[in-house]
Amino acid sequence: MEKKHIALYVSGGIAAYKAAILARLFVKQGAKVKVAMTKAAQAFVTPLTFKGLTHQEVYTDLFENDSPVPHIKLADWTDLAVVVPATANVIAKMANGIADDFVTTALLATAAPKYVVPAMNDKMWADPATRRNIARLQADGVAILEPVNGLLAEGYAGKGRMPEPEAIYAWIADVENIEQDLRGKKVLISAGGTREGIDPVRYIANRSSGKMGYALAKRALARGAEVTLVTGPTKLTPPAGVTTYEIKTAAELEEAMLIHYAKQDIVIMAAAVADYRVKTVAEQKIKKNAETWQLELVKNPDILKRLGKLKREQVLVGFAAETTDLLAHATKKLQQKKADLLVANDVSRKDIGFGADDNEAWLLTRKNAPKATGKLKKTQLADLILSSALQLRGES
Repeated sequence: MEKKHIALYVSGGIAAYKAAILARLFVKQGAKVKVAMTKAAQAFVTPLTFKGLTHQEVYTDLFENDSPVPHIKLADWTDLAVVVPATANVIAKMANGIADDFVTTALLATAAPKYVVPAMNDKMWADPATRRNIARLQADGVAILEPVNGLLAEGYAGKGRMPEPEAIYAWIADVENIEQDLRGKKVLISAGGTREGIDPVRYIANRSSGKMGYALAKRALARGAEVTLVTGPTKLTPPAGVTTYEIKTAAELEEAMLIHYAKQDIVIMAAAVADYRVKTVAEQKIKKNAETWQLELVKNPDILKRLGKLKREQVLVGFAAETTDLLAHATKKLQQKKADLLVANDVSRKDIGFGADDNEAWLLTRKNAPKATGKLKKTQLADLILSSALQLRGES
């Protein structure tokens, strides 16, 4: 951060006091920091606090500065623009190009990279309007650090709490160092498991948590890609800025993948798809009358194989979740499905199996010998998979 010009925009939330700590962190790392505050922010922290921490002027009004166009002066000076905390109101204005005070006017005039750290009530964060606004900002290239679960100002816990200043600083420093090697690329990812109905109450499912697919979506987005995520039921929150489609059955997954497939550069089938479905789904709940119960199952479509047949210039990545003979099964699947890259992992291991935060895999291609990744965080493995896909496109 040394010698960076950082414009820190503070809006009116209880977390505004944390912006002062973040300003101090930037200054300690050698950055020059100038602060702009909304009227509501000044009800929580005074401009004098930021002036004392940064030794720079603080902007509070469009018409209270010696310069005739202070917002343009600040925008042109800026290397990084950081909005902390970002209220639902400021996010909505940014997403829709509304400029009605110093903060929003200066942000609209800023060409430098923007970092937005939302903080609000959990219901406001989950509201469809906020989700649309976040997605629009992300599509415009704005980096978003999602709020965390924790105690809110309302006195109960929920997702809406702003991360601590140290975490915000580390995130910005990390993003600044991420190579945008996927910018301009479209990446389609499937995640989670599928559910095949038995009756209105019961279904056949698997143990997939969706963590690997969601890690791939997050990392592809961070590296500049336009990401589409097709997800089965999970307990995870789709990453802000990712276009997300929710499905339940294998048939729904196949339909969603085929709709978006043709325009993609990289396609990653990380979803755990049910191999079979019930031939006839009962319209009413099946009663527990007999001692035994037989279900007739029929094969589901082989989505990866179909995508392999339809493949043109896309790089197609598949997964093989095995419990025995890992490389033998994976090699056979790679050839049969016409995938470009196959990620094989042993799901019988509890430390890297379903629901774990870590994974260990073999990466198989048709031309090179299998490569062991070693045990990694799923986000690290996601980066390795994405880099391998880029190599197969001849772009790294």
